[in-house]
Amino acid sequence: MKIIAFIGAGLLILFGALMAIGATDPYNGQIGWLPIGLVLIGVGLVIIFFAARRKPVSPTTNVTLNVDLPGNVAMDAIKCKSCGGVLAAENITMVQGAPMVTCPYCHTVYQMTEEPKW
Repeated sequence: MKIIAFIGAGLLILFGALMAIGATDPYNGQIGWLPIGLVLIGVGLVIIFFAARRKPVSPTTNVTLNVDLPGNVAMDAIKCKSCGGVLAAENITMVQGAPMVTCPYCHTVYQMTEEPKW
């Protein structure tokens, strides 16, 4: 939409400039073309102003993963690989689809990996 606005504004400014220049021709020009040309130039500049101010809309996607564990499952405490400090859920964030751990004790940042169960 922004590109269409810039193209339309450019055409309005072009035709407005041609009308203003044509009004100055002593043989075939008409003085009534000058205000029309100035209005076209003004409308083109206003369109450019509003098209440049408009911010692009970035779609945001929130993904929620709910894990349903069957039966009674014992959860082990998650510990930092560097210092062995106990980590809480607030210390784990998703960065570009990968779980990243930030240790509140030693401030180490690393990607969380799941070890095989066997």
